[in-house]
Amino acid sequence: MRWIHWFDELTIADVPQVGGKNASLGEMIRELTAKGIRIPNGFAITAQAYQAFLRYNELEESVGKLLNGLNTRDVNELLQRTGEIRNMILAGDFPDDMRTEIVSCYGELSQQYGATASDVAVRSSATAEDLPTASFAGQQETYLNVRGEAMLLESVKKCFASLFTPRATSYRTDMGFGHFEVGLSVGVQKMVRSDLASSGVIFTLDTESGFRDVVFVTGAYGLGENIVQGRIAPDEFYLFKPTLKLGYQPLIGKRLGSKELRMIYDEAGNKLIKNVAVSVEDRTRFSVSDEDVLELGRWAMMIEEHYSAKRGTDTPMDIEWAKDGQTGELFIVQARPETVHSQHKMTTIETYALLEQGQILALGLAVGDKIAVGKVRVIPHVSHIREFQPGEILVTDITDPDWEPIMKNATAIVTNRGGRTSHAAIVARELGIPSTHQDHDERGQSRSGL
Repeated sequence: MRWIHWFDELTIADVPQVGGKNASLGEMIRELTAKGIRIPNGFAITAQAYQAFLRYNELEESVGKLLNGLNTRDVNELLQRTGEIRNMILAGDFPDDMRTEIVSCYGELSQQYGATASDVAVRSSATAEDLPTASFAGQQETYLNVRGEAMLLESVKKCFASLFTPRATSYRTDMGFGHFEVGLSVGVQKMVRSDLASSGVIFTLDTESGFRDVVFVTGAYGLGENIVQGRIAPDEFYLFKPTLKLGYQPLIGKRLGSKELRMIYDEAGNKLIKNVAVSVEDRTRFSVSDEDVLELGRWAMMIEEHYSAKRGTDTPMDIEWAKDGQTGELFIVQARPETVHSQHKMTTIETYALLEQGQILALGLAVGDKIAVGKVRVIPHVSHIREFQPGEILVTDITDPDWEPIMKNATAIVTNRGGRTSHAAIVARELGIPSTHQDHDERGQSRSGL
């Protein structure tokens, strides 16, 4: 095939063709499934296909003109120009041979899972994504519970267009990547029915201190997008690596998250997915069992050991997992190098002097290790980000990657929801911006009173 590779045909060396996300899935399927780690199957539409799509629709010159001289610090200009680029891509057509390959491979994947039109996740995988030095976390789009040929083709086109979201365009500029140096591959992967169970994120270190002898597992009910987009505070678990390697069960700490929402399939409605409220009874329980956490911890260490050996250097990992509510099986759906503490080299120590004792106004889950001072700016919705001024402290309900164009101009960030493993928290750490997510009890009420 010209435009597509199945995951089991790929290795981590194929990042230039299929991006970091898809190359990592191929690497794990080839090397780690024999060791008992389950990864859903799928295929990758190559970055070369994305480039051919632009050429076929004669978009390269028009896109280049809109990017030329773009000031990503000017939010209004950024929103206008990137919106025009996305509209041009969405109006484009697939070359006939590309469309045929995508439809054919989708049919084959559906047959593998005994379905006529299987439910799949359609994920963007940029060729500069998931690098050890830059995560590009959440910069492009993902579409869940995609079913049928027409919906799949439309979702692929939306992924192509998402290379030019304001957040992705701004992030490339800040990280020193040329806009045409980055290609966009699309992964089509069988869904795990975690809408009927739970899912979460794993780090093979402590995300705040960088301590390397723990595995940090988070989990919540339903599909994992609520965690990675910072909409909820998940359950948290800590495992001690040295004794886990020896076969013990070292669950050294766990914390109950508020888990206010559960993302599920929208079976009866006109959306792909939807959020529903979680009952108080379920919120007072952990979303994942201790046994599953221990299994996930063992898998996480195996993944870390494999990538460390592959790269020839210690490689802490950022991993996404899901549990299938129909079969009870655990799956790994993504894995990437951790990009903050693995690159951090302590050269100076910052000291702070407390001049007076102030009144504590709010408590929360801290991200980062700095203290910030500034004027507070409350932004109720992403549509109001034009009101934000550089140097202010951003206060809002949640900060998902759509907020990145102003996050980089903030002195600090305070949100009412989210967790330490959300994409927004990852980006805030990369940018060196302190942030905090308000702490909620099991009824979803802020313990700080906000």
